[in-house]
Amino acid sequence: MRDDKLLTRIAGLLRQAEGTDNEHEAEAFLAAAQRLATASQIDLAVARAHDPALKNISTPITRQTTIGAAGKRGLRTYVQLFVQIALANDVTCDVASNSTYVIAYGFEADIDAVEALYASLVVQMVTASDAYLKSGDYKRETAQQVVTRKVGPWRRKVVEEKSLSPITARLNFQSAFAERVGVRLKSARDEQRREAVRQEVEAASGGNAPASTSTALAIRDKELEVADFYKSESTARGTWRAARATAGYSSGARQAGDRAGRRAKIGADREFGAPRGALEK
Repeated sequence: MRDDKLLTRIAGLLRQAEGTDNEHEAEAFLAAAQRLATASQIDLAVARAHDPALKNISTPITRQTTIGAAGKRGLRTYVQLFVQIALANDVTCDVASNSTYVIAYGFEADIDAVEALYASLVVQMVTASDAYLKSGDYKRETAQQVVTRKVGPWRRKVVEEKSLSPITARLNFQSAFAERVGVRLKSARDEQRREAVRQEVEAASGGNAPASTSTALAIRDKELEVADFYKSESTARGTWRAARATAGYSSGARQAGDRAGRRAKIGADREFGAPRGALEK
């Protein structure tokens, strides 16, 4: 079930994050946005665990989200960012073979939150990588790539080091950005879950923690329900791997992307309820 009031509150936090130049304030708003999304997930999980009628009404869904047009370079890093955000919000994804779209499996409110976070973060990722390339810093870096070479009568895989091209620099930068954002969101999610369990324990037992709590069990049951739904609905073949997103490895470009991911603000580049579709640059 869609919760427009929740989305409005999250949107407010996103705009506050985008409106500050203070890195620590932006980090706080990022964490707050993810914790609010997680709190909603916990509330839904607990409510469904105690109300059979709600469990029948609120069930997982599938939704296709466009990432970009076929042939556009770098779509794999866009997908990687979407998948990282999804992992922090109880959403499982299938990815088109050409990375033009993803199919999300999860509860409607969770998928809404994922799309909202992605809409802001993908713009920041592209903007930050453009600035990195424009600075020219990548020209001082190199890239390592595994290639097959003929050595005598044999063909062997060897690692070659070469100058870092703009496209390889961009892909490495964006891949590291996506990974760092994923770590940050999952950290905020886990913090919110621990707090919810702690509050339940204190209310029920005065601080003496039982072996498990209804909140923890409800969260786990919800995760299993999404997993079962995915198994029954998905027709995907094979497994999408983010490691294939780059055509060569550059530690310098990845370090730059990681730093940008640490500084990323969560801002509303699109309002909630806007038409879904590919990001236009």
